[in-house]
Amino acid sequence: MSWAWRAGAVWTRRCLSPAAGPTCMARCEERLFRRAYAAASTAKPSPKELEARIAAIPIERYRNFCIVAHIDHGKSTLSDRLLELTGTISASDGNKQILDKLDVERERGITVKAQTCTMIYKHRGDDYLLHLVDTPGHVDFRAEVTRSYASCGGALLLIDASQGIQAQTVSNFHLAFAQDLALVPVINKIDMPSADVPAVLDQMETSFELDPADAVLVSAKTGKGVPAVLPAVVEKIPHPRGDERAPLKFLLVDSWYDNFKGVVLLVRVFDGTIRAGDNVVSLGTGSKYTVGQVGIQYPDATPQTVLRAGQVGYVFFNPGMKRIQDAKLGDTFTTVGGEDRVEPLPGFEEPKPMVFVAAFPTDQSDYHRLADSIGQLVLNDRSVTLQKDFSEALGSGWRLGFLGSLHCSVFQDRLRQEHGRSIIITEPTVPTKIVWADGKEEVVQNPALFPEVSDHRIRSAGLFEPFVKATVTLPQEYLGRVIELCEANRGEQKSLEFFHGDQVILVYDVPSAQLVEDLFGKLKGATKGYATLDYEDAGWRQSKLVKLQLLVNKQPVDAICRVVHASQADRIGRHWVTKFKEHVDRQMFEVVIQATVGNKIIARETIKPFRKDVLAKLHASDITRRRKLLEKQKEGRKRLRAVGNVVIDQSAFQSFLSK
Repeated sequence: MSWAWRAGAVWTRRCLSPAAGPTCMARCEERLFRRAYAAASTAKPSPKELEARIAAIPIERYRNFCIVAHIDHGKSTLSDRLLELTGTISASDGNKQILDKLDVERERGITVKAQTCTMIYKHRGDDYLLHLVDTPGHVDFRAEVTRSYASCGGALLLIDASQGIQAQTVSNFHLAFAQDLALVPVINKIDMPSADVPAVLDQMETSFELDPADAVLVSAKTGKGVPAVLPAVVEKIPHPRGDERAPLKFLLVDSWYDNFKGVVLLVRVFDGTIRAGDNVVSLGTGSKYTVGQVGIQYPDATPQTVLRAGQVGYVFFNPGMKRIQDAKLGDTFTTVGGEDRVEPLPGFEEPKPMVFVAAFPTDQSDYHRLADSIGQLVLNDRSVTLQKDFSEALGSGWRLGFLGSLHCSVFQDRLRQEHGRSIIITEPTVPTKIVWADGKEEVVQNPALFPEVSDHRIRSAGLFEPFVKATVTLPQEYLGRVIELCEANRGEQKSLEFFHGDQVILVYDVPSAQLVEDLFGKLKGATKGYATLDYEDAGWRQSKLVKLQLLVNKQPVDAICRVVHASQADRIGRHWVTKFKEHVDRQMFEVVIQATVGNKIIARETIKPFRKDVLAKLHASDITRRRKLLEKQKEGRKRLRAVGNVVIDQSAFQSFLSK
């Protein structure tokens, strides 16, 4: 027996003994599972070997699956362990968020883009081709999850053993169930001291009617139990259907921009095969293209000779797509000349933006370069809507629609990190609907276009604002605070359910406008971070809405305009004028800042002018001359104020609009 082996055995016994501390035991456990990975995994094959192994795998041994869970339940960490186990990446302590490829994902520690990877896994002597999708957990990126389901036959439903079922867990389950996906429950973080596995299994059985015996218990951090995940995937998730000999048919699932290749498409091949040099046509637009290259993500882009039915991979054309609009997600492609033999696949439901902002360049000379950068981001994130806009104060820009406030914030970060561009954005707003007296409906996305109170038509029109159905999961001890918070934000309680210990599920209908005003942050504050929130569209509700405007010397500032509930106009108006005063320079004349609803002034601040001492040259006794000079100065200031324009620097708007 070698000295090294004896020393290792002694160290292991000490670490796993009852006297050892939890940290020591965890380190030993992690090291043991690293060794298990090294034994179970295979060396990464060369490109030729990889292609030969894939070619030998029939479609019956393909498995396409995704990982879905509430935010921060360990999806990306589990993905890292699966990549290690299959030899797709080498086992290393530095493997963290391998599939989170965006800077903003690593910076924030969240997944915002569904990322894909192909793996080869040997099970009972046979190679299996596995296609993994790591999906976002935050509700703002639900559209990414929905699109991922189109390329998958099943999903790993991941649940944190210490937190149990959360709001987004429920939402993801129902989405997967509606798509008829096979579900493999996985309980993660079983190594944590606060883990309560029996309670979570009971929750899972009661809430989802899933058999606890089917659940795989793992610690993605240490690797414990992870080797049992892939056998469950192979045995419980069905293989994709497809026929290599049938006419080509593939679905556009995602797209992004590459500086060298142009527009790159992520596709799911349903029938046939696709190779470089093939001529294909879009059934949605009718545009024809020549395939430049095909490949898979392994985990990075790896060229292949062919993509077969059942596979998920990337395609780019040569010459590439010229317009962003040509890459229509959910579009079906086939071989040129075979359009009549192929039925289009069901596309994706267009996500409906819930939050709108106006965006402007910090320097108008940068407009066209910024337009290109925004276009490339929109190509990769099709949940963003884009249309041109103009402001008298800030110049040419765009009106952008997002699925939520976090979605908007992440878009800004990506624009700065990936393209080196900064923008000025207005306060997030939600759309409003006007039902005119003649029955016609109009949805207004830009608050500046909302009719004035003086418009006689608005008096007989119905005004509606969007609502969401908000599902809050929280510990029972914070129930009173959360109910007060929801009521204060104009919420209407729909249901209250107690389940499994001290957990509560609270459902409220809440105005979307309140959600934009950081309702989630307030919930976290009221519950010390324990509350989770999920929401879905709940339609329109009639409300008493008014248009709140900011005026500077009686001139409206179009960049600062908002449609609000009448009960909140005073509070927001006072906040506006106080904050805006801090960012406007003094002038040679008086500057009046007002917040108005129609002709009613609800808040006012005044910036005093610079004072010139016209009396400095006078003697103290010259009363008549003193009065004449003061009157003359007063008249001059009136004339200056009447003809003078307030010069507001763009940095003042930027400071005002930043939180």
